[in-house]
Amino acid sequence: MEKIKIITVFGTRPEAVKMAPLVKQLEKREEIVSKVCVTAQHREMLDQVLDLFSIKPDFDLDIMKEKQSLTGITTRVLQGLDELFTEENPDIVLVHGDTTTTFAASLAAFYKQIKVGHVEAGLRTFDKYFPFPEEMNRKLTGAIADMHFAPTTRSKENLLREGVNESQISITGNTVIDAMKYTVNDDYKFSTGLLNEIDFNKKVIMVTAHRRENWGEGIENICKALRIIAENNEDVEIIYLVHLNPIVKDVAEKYLLDVPRVHLLPPLDTRETHNLMNKCYMVMTDSGGLQEEAPHLGKPVLVLRDVTERPEAVDAGTVKLVGIDIENIINETNEILYNEEVYNTMSKAMNPYGDGKASIRIANAILYNFGFINKKGEEFI
Repeated sequence: MEKIKIITVFGTRPEAVKMAPLVKQLEKREEIVSKVCVTAQHREMLDQVLDLFSIKPDFDLDIMKEKQSLTGITTRVLQGLDELFTEENPDIVLVHGDTTTTFAASLAAFYKQIKVGHVEAGLRTFDKYFPFPEEMNRKLTGAIADMHFAPTTRSKENLLREGVNESQISITGNTVIDAMKYTVNDDYKFSTGLLNEIDFNKKVIMVTAHRRENWGEGIENICKALRIIAENNEDVEIIYLVHLNPIVKDVAEKYLLDVPRVHLLPPLDTRETHNLMNKCYMVMTDSGGLQEEAPHLGKPVLVLRDVTERPEAVDAGTVKLVGIDIENIINETNEILYNEEVYNTMSKAMNPYGDGKASIRIANAILYNFGFINKKGEEFI
């Protein structure tokens, strides 16, 4: 083998953010022929990240359809990649995390007997419906994968308990920390006009809440709690980045549209999001990625879920699970807003998710696996 042919597959914005620094690292390695395939499971938000990192996909399946179902996404990815993998015959396919694109791409590679490398492997809640469908997507991908790039020691331990051979696992840290080296600037000026008018000397709360498991009562409770927090605290501003899905958007507008000091904005691009996080006082979210990103910036996080597949930050003290009970959300928010000791403890806790070198470790592990180097290097511990 003269060079390793790698196809990296992703389809959503979170995947793209976390795979972009890895793609950049693979491009630097002379032993690797790196190609990128996007499924465009999420079209517009994906394209924003590709532009930000100057990544031009070699292949674009463009599968997104209005009101797409999980079955539809899975079958379109399988069909598109079946033909692509036949033509390209890569040595390994890299996928990320827990999306439907990730699982379908892994299955498509397996059907062609192509190796699979799973970036951000080993995260578990141990409940197949929380989060849905992500928990089973990542678990099924893990069953297929040949190389597992676990972000933390705990992720590795989850994989070992499932019978994965230790030689197949590398602890790398999370690539999202690598990505933030490209995006965060203390002197950043927002392209979204409203954000430049916000007084960040106030206690600004950044909010995202859109997970499928919270649709219905969960989103309603979150919005009701945000309304009460805003009405009772004149020194607080809330910026809620509202998902475009009507199931989320309609509820947010119903409860929060005309509430003073609550600003409803559509999802921002990655650079805007990271820099808003950098300037805000605290974060409330049901997102997985923000649980990793905010600790890197020293921001306390309240997780609007009952379980998390990222318990490391909970253990470290920078993230707290608060669920979707209205009273609990309000009480825990007030604790961070007005108890300086609590705020300082959470904001100064060490981020357990990485040191910005995950992409280097992953590239080295691949080169080691294919016999191009003698050592895969130091792991992230």
